[in-house]
Amino acid sequence: MTPVIVDAARTPFGKRDGWLSGVHAAELLGHAQRGVLDRTGIDPALVEQAIGGCVTPIGEQFGNVTRTAWVHAGLPTATGTTTIDAQCGTAAQAVNLVAGQIAIGSLEVGLACGVELMSRVPLTYKVGTGLGTPRPESWSVDSPDQYTAADRIAVRRGFSREDLDAFGLRSQQRAAAAWDAGLLDDQIIPVAGVTRDQGLRESSMEGLARLQPVKDGGLHTAGSSSQISDGASAALLMSAARAEELGLKPKARLLNQCVMGGDLAFMLDAPIEAAGRVLARAGMTIADVDVFEVNEAFASVPMSFAQVHGVEDDRLNPNGGAIAVGHPAGATGIRLIATALAELERRDAQVALVAICASAATTCLLIERL
Repeated sequence: MTPVIVDAARTPFGKRDGWLSGVHAAELLGHAQRGVLDRTGIDPALVEQAIGGCVTPIGEQFGNVTRTAWVHAGLPTATGTTTIDAQCGTAAQAVNLVAGQIAIGSLEVGLACGVELMSRVPLTYKVGTGLGTPRPESWSVDSPDQYTAADRIAVRRGFSREDLDAFGLRSQQRAAAAWDAGLLDDQIIPVAGVTRDQGLRESSMEGLARLQPVKDGGLHTAGSSSQISDGASAALLMSAARAEELGLKPKARLLNQCVMGGDLAFMLDAPIEAAGRVLARAGMTIADVDVFEVNEAFASVPMSFAQVHGVEDDRLNPNGGAIAVGHPAGATGIRLIATALAELERRDAQVALVAICASAATTCLLIERL
């Protein structure tokens, strides 16, 4: 069966300790789950499985938060639910998994989703809990923290601090312009009257130059790095045949997908290889892609991608990215998909590539507008 995306939407993204920080993760995710179903008007009982993502499944995000959210939102208990962690590509991988099950005929209707309340559940393990640490004491692999990796990429590609600041400014300016033009309105599921991302801020090269590096002696600052954020997202997928039966017009179909690891020393640079992999499988090239959404975990990531693949500026993150709108890690993948679909519609274009960096689970999707 051919899997199609019927809709993809998200809540506004709140900044750390901002608008959404008082909302429980399961409440916010349930709001997104029900919201995307309400937008399409389908009977929730048709959803056979919901696969959700959460990068830090501890505290209030523990214990299959996808299920907790689904039931709390009053949705049918017969629906199967799963929560996964694929790092920053988690929500996109949820889409991949739902699409894969549709493709082999295991289900006809599924929902992918993701959440991260980073204000309430920090994206790090807590030392001193008595529960141990993720890596054993014998760990000796060169696997740097993400800040070091981002700076390594910048040095590898010859990007200066000023280059990175300029990209951070670009993200803020493009996101503000997109919001002002109403280009992002349709992807939003309002929360208590909130309809706009909170992370946008007035920026200038002079102001960005005054920011201290995230790491001593480093190149990236808060102005060229993704924001700690709160948010949730959801996408409804089904077989093309089922969508036709229900009288629904799908927005897109998946042409190819992959999840891959990368060079640990540069842990965030794998979108370059992932894009090559999905394009080769689809018999396409970079020139066949109309829009690229490459997650702005750090400015060096999409900049490196564009440099290596020769992507023109107007095709890369045309409406800004995580530097401006925020990056609730478990939800970002579907935000990127929703943004890509909206931009394809605006341009009357056909193909988008979405890529999200992660050390062990770089996620990439090639989608075609219908």
